Amino acid sequence: MPNVTSPSKTVDAFFASIGWKPFRFQRSAWRAYLDGHSGLIHSATGTGKTLAVWMGPILKWLHENPDQSKWNPKRPPAARVLWITPLRALAGDTENSLRAPLDHLGLPWRLESRTGDSKASAKARQLKRLPTVLITTPESLSLMLTHERLHEQLGGIESVIVDEWHELMGTKRGIQTELALTRLRKLSPQLRTWGVSATLGNLDEARQSLMGSHPVGEVRLIEGVKKKRLKLQSVIPEKMDRFPWTGHIGTKMVPQVAELLDSVTSALVFTNTRSQTEIWYQQLLKQRPQWAGKIALHHGSLDTSVRRWVENGLRDGSLRAVVCTSSLDLGVDFTAVDLVMQIGSPKGAARLLQRAGRSGHQPGAESRMAFVPTNAIELIELAAAQDAIQKGHLEARPTLDKPLDVLAQHVVTIAIGGGFRWQELLDEVRTAWAYRSLSDSEWQWVLDFVVHGGSSLTAYPDFHRVELIDDVYQVTQRRTMTAHRMNIGTIMSDASMRVKYLKGGTLGTAEESFISKLNPDDKFLFAGRLVSLVLVKDNIAYVRKAKGSPDSVPRWMGGRMPLSSELSAELRLKLEQASEGKLVGREMKSLSELFEIQRRWSALPRSDEVLIERIKARGGYQMFIFPFEGRLVHEGLAALLAFRISRLHKTTFTMACNDHGFVLQSPIQIDIRDAIAKGVFEPDNLEPDIFSSMNATEMAKRQFRQIARVAGLIQPGFPGQRKSSSHLQASSNLFFDVFCQYDPGNLLLEQSRREVMELQLEKSRMQDALQRIQQSTIIITEPKKVTPLSFPLLVDKLRERVSSETLADRVRRMQEQLEKAADSPARF
Repeated sequence: MPNVTSPSKTVDAFFASIGWKPFRFQRSAWRAYLDGHSGLIHSATGTGKTLAVWMGPILKWLHENPDQSKWNPKRPPAARVLWITPLRALAGDTENSLRAPLDHLGLPWRLESRTGDSKASAKARQLKRLPTVLITTPESLSLMLTHERLHEQLGGIESVIVDEWHELMGTKRGIQTELALTRLRKLSPQLRTWGVSATLGNLDEARQSLMGSHPVGEVRLIEGVKKKRLKLQSVIPEKMDRFPWTGHIGTKMVPQVAELLDSVTSALVFTNTRSQTEIWYQQLLKQRPQWAGKIALHHGSLDTSVRRWVENGLRDGSLRAVVCTSSLDLGVDFTAVDLVMQIGSPKGAARLLQRAGRSGHQPGAESRMAFVPTNAIELIELAAAQDAIQKGHLEARPTLDKPLDVLAQHVVTIAIGGGFRWQELLDEVRTAWAYRSLSDSEWQWVLDFVVHGGSSLTAYPDFHRVELIDDVYQVTQRRTMTAHRMNIGTIMSDASMRVKYLKGGTLGTAEESFISKLNPDDKFLFAGRLVSLVLVKDNIAYVRKAKGSPDSVPRWMGGRMPLSSELSAELRLKLEQASEGKLVGREMKSLSELFEIQRRWSALPRSDEVLIERIKARGGYQMFIFPFEGRLVHEGLAALLAFRISRLHKTTFTMACNDHGFVLQSPIQIDIRDAIAKGVFEPDNLEPDIFSSMNATEMAKRQFRQIARVAGLIQPGFPGQRKSSSHLQASSNLFFDVFCQYDPGNLLLEQSRREVMELQLEKSRMQDALQRIQQSTIIITEPKKVTPLSFPLLVDKLRERVSSETLADRVRRMQEQLEKAADSPARF
């Protein structure tokens, strides 16, 4: 008799084997999948999202193949499922998670990964025959589309699952994914598309961007566990700074952090930058030398082998703690982790929830997080984040609108992978949500660009990448194919160098701009080790082990995270409560003396007020302005106000900003009341004034460098022949200048300006901020000394000056003077 078991009972038995019982939302997802629907699953971190989306394809196959005696592991089924993960570092862990039910049920499926970390032999084998389930990244999927021989197999794909969609959405990698999905749907018209997401504020937009403008069949939004049990504690400094400053990364909290780690079995210690990770790892080892081999660090610039060793150590419980960045934010299932620590403000409620969910990463378990402030004011941000989480005010991920650099790259990809016809590919591209409004003229411009370089590069054969042969656009030149495949992707950072022992293995990669500033024998922290530079050769920085103290720590681009708009709004509400004497929670109560000094010397603004402090200093007159809108908005506002005021008064300004406000310093005193009356906070004419106030052309040049690389104008080069960052910058600047002079209507130029306004300067948030300020009451105070809110901005201004004493010593002396003044009975 055939060996037949009910598919639902088989799945229930698997859940029972791991001590779980399926949630209602998981069963809803399975039914929807069996009915042929697509959908987006939204549930809190660690509540079973992976199994909710994964068991659907398994159940369908079990229904189609009920007789287990016919299962043959030597003849696995053809390709059925594509699983897209946002980070290649997640592929191994995802593979382990997906393999568990396959092994338990004895399914004869072949499950493999294909990322930049995969071996060349595995990639070559996959080009001949895809596995039943393939885990891949957006870049590797795009690369697969250039191989026409895979199209027949991709046409048999039943479903594509996009993991952690909230991480991809609103980025160019997300747009790359959208375009790849349009091609997969063309190859497999009945393709089911499923997404997995957590901690997202705009679910309808997330669903639309994933499914496209013309989804096939019904699309479901399945919400699971909205709130997971969360225990959040803050590590309050033993002595609270009443005049805090940013920049010393909070390492004076190391003893308290080490003491807390003593009480747990395994913990993740999140920092916001890779540099901070390196420093905190060293400081913890210095505090607890006996932890050598028991703690580790993890970030995206470490070598693959190092990252895998750390991940395995977390899984088997051999590591007490791992200091990490967002490289361990997503999808990683480390059930051994019983505490997450966050060093410094996460700058957003959603990110705080996401990281907290790395502990207790299983249904029903409680997530524990300890927050470690790097300065006192960050405790207000934590209190605000807790309120935002309680109210469900999570950050939205805005979508991008038809970036033409990504489209140009995709067009070349499809031209290599068999070619296309004008109208057919246009209709296909328009089904991607980001390109639903793409016009015929914009489409023709992109085609002209990839065929002959557009109107200004026609004379240069290197830019004739795509040819039109018998109404079919295709690529025939082998060199063009190779160059395109080597450089597919949308992430643009500073050119990187491998860091390798002179005699030994690879440690990881550091950015060329950092390595280029080092001299031989300079010591620096990298991958948790102290090394010294020996020489740079063939784009490799050779190092040896060193002793003593580091001369520097590598700094990687992309470390600055601005305060989210949702958290900014909650922060203003917390300050309003403080102004009314309502201090709710340990964090706010611990800051009572700071608030008292701020109120006594100046004011604590309500949410419908904007505070301006005017202070006479040795170097001139300073205006501290506090909109509490985030660093990027304040950078733009500072430059905008300086420009508008300088039109009223001939003067020059120096400035500094942080997430809470900005300072303008001038040699003459400015009548700010008169300037406000004359419209310096007006939201009208914002865009032209921004371009006049900031060096927006230079900013557009920098943004154009990324666009030029993605669009294929400049090529980083082939392995062993990588071009230097200075070479790439010079090339992109040349193209920018040529287009400005000879092709001012170039759509890539327009895109670079648009991205500067929206991505770098957050023009929309600036507009909203100015409108809010216009409707607010402006409070102008003139304290005799720098207040607790102003002090961090004053320190940032001091960084610009050259001084024989260290910044920390200078700041410490200023703090002592202000503390004495705060304790004085004199009133201000």
